[in-house]
Amino acid sequence: MEIIEEKPEKTILLLGNEAITRGAIEAGVDVATTYPGTPSSEIADTFSHIAKYLKKKNKKPSFYFQYSTNEKVALEVAGAASFSKLRSLTCMKHVGLNVASDAFMTYLYVGCKGGHVIISADDPSCHSSQNEQDNRYFALFASCPMFEPTTPEEAKEMTRIGFDVSEELKSPILLRTTTRLNHARGPVTLKKPKPSKGKGFFEKDPDLVTVPATARKKHPELLEKMKKAAALSDKSPFNEFIQIGKKSKMGILTSGVAYNYVKEAAEELKVDVTILKLGMTHPIPPKMTKKLLSDCDTVVVVEELEPILENQIHTMADEQGIDVKILGKSTDHFSRLYEYNPDIVTNVLAKIFDKKTPFPKSKESQIKLPSRPPALCPGCPHRATYYAVKKVAPKDTVYPTDIGCYTLGKAPPLEMADLLLCMGSNAGTACGLSISTDQKIVSYMGDSTFFHSGIPPIVNAVHHNHDVVITVLDNRTTAMTGHQPHPGTETDGMGNPARRILIEDVVKGCGVEHVEVVNPNNVTRTSEAFKRALDFKGTSVVVSKAPCILLKNRDRRKEGKPVPTFEVDQEKCTQCNTCLDKFGCPAFYKKDGSVYIDEQQCNGCGNCLQICPEKAIKVRKEEN
Repeated sequence: MEIIEEKPEKTILLLGNEAITRGAIEAGVDVATTYPGTPSSEIADTFSHIAKYLKKKNKKPSFYFQYSTNEKVALEVAGAASFSKLRSLTCMKHVGLNVASDAFMTYLYVGCKGGHVIISADDPSCHSSQNEQDNRYFALFASCPMFEPTTPEEAKEMTRIGFDVSEELKSPILLRTTTRLNHARGPVTLKKPKPSKGKGFFEKDPDLVTVPATARKKHPELLEKMKKAAALSDKSPFNEFIQIGKKSKMGILTSGVAYNYVKEAAEELKVDVTILKLGMTHPIPPKMTKKLLSDCDTVVVVEELEPILENQIHTMADEQGIDVKILGKSTDHFSRLYEYNPDIVTNVLAKIFDKKTPFPKSKESQIKLPSRPPALCPGCPHRATYYAVKKVAPKDTVYPTDIGCYTLGKAPPLEMADLLLCMGSNAGTACGLSISTDQKIVSYMGDSTFFHSGIPPIVNAVHHNHDVVITVLDNRTTAMTGHQPHPGTETDGMGNPARRILIEDVVKGCGVEHVEVVNPNNVTRTSEAFKRALDFKGTSVVVSKAPCILLKNRDRRKEGKPVPTFEVDQEKCTQCNTCLDKFGCPAFYKKDGSVYIDEQQCNGCGNCLQICPEKAIKVRKEEN
């Protein structure tokens, strides 16, 4: 594997996420933890791939890696390693930091001993998320030093150097990325990895027990750390002035991926401007920022999402008595919505600098392309579960859902998702609905979500005797983010055998009296089980257990077994459209008034044989 080669100065192409993993390896990381979430997933997956690759080579990885139960646990595991003077890394998507924030906020008070890099992968434009919160606020909120890379190379270097900064400040640091950086591929120059320690030693320290007296003592120390961090920010190699054209009274302050668009636009427009590119963005470098404000009549701030840098330099200019015009979101030049691109940045800068834009709006840009919303895969067991429930549930049944593949049940014709807030919210909102309406409630969560945050609301439902049906869609993996393991699987992230925890055993231990385990690929029996659950007065749990069809077919191919495909018997088909209008499998399509199955899309689940009222589906015969 190129990514673990010890060849200094060799340049290889890496994703931004892969570059972060390489940076951690070069820094001698000892422990890495995560709960998977796009756009951060490949960071952890790369650790997992490396560990499994080395295991096959009968070599021991230099690090310990873990897919933790949730982000809070991931941060606590890595934090404890740091207290033992080991270098640790924790990665998560932006909403994961909400889950980890309880530990995160206090962790900054006590600080770390071994370097700890915490990655928050933000998602401007909500490509794969339920919001586009700007987690730079967490750095300000918690007084946490923060870096923002612009390229995969910088992502690697910020991770590598970040461990040194963390240990110098005795504080974990936040590496804030965005989707475009995480999934961009670029050249990365390798450096020789430092050896990891392997094992540390925990020295007892009363200041690690955050009783109020400790917290009162530690808060002033945290503020002093931030003063030291501000001095480091002024010296950081990631903060630099870049001159485009001649010296002028125009300046631009920018950070992260937006810098790439700014530099490209400034060169394209041939403007004279001084750019202050910030890589260490919290605290912002006070001397460098003051110089930019003092040297310019106008400063344009280009940053995605919230006006965090803009607000800070407004305050700095006021406090320093610097008369400078600041343009950005507060002047409506840039939006607080969605991610930027070269067109957006170039058009705004062209207007500010009174230049002709090379990207005028054309008729082509106004053409509305057909949308391609994500859909449940052909053969997905979740579709069979939804179909089975709809057969027996009253029409006004409410379906709270959760984060995962099953969220795609929101789309027609299934329409089995009515309410979603966050991971684990399905069962919590089900409890609330049960006391606020007489409608039947059937909620859905995945197996990984169950272990992440689904157990507490089930306990709540049992204790308060809420009349709800809670469904756990157990497809034996964390499917949507890339098929990572979880406590319900038989191996861990390093490929080692792991104790499998059965969901049905856990819910019985929580006091649920009515528990049924079904195979959704038997639609009739699944419907019968849900009918019994709906008739039960109180909390019932149905575990719908069948492997993800993609994993099932992968295993079939490994074993040399063919994946069956099906076809429509045109003589029996009456075009009732149950397969299209009620079941909604994407493998079905209509042509010239007849229904067909796309052989390339069919994953061979065979559920269509059960749902077709005319028994017009048959196994496709292989041609000799």
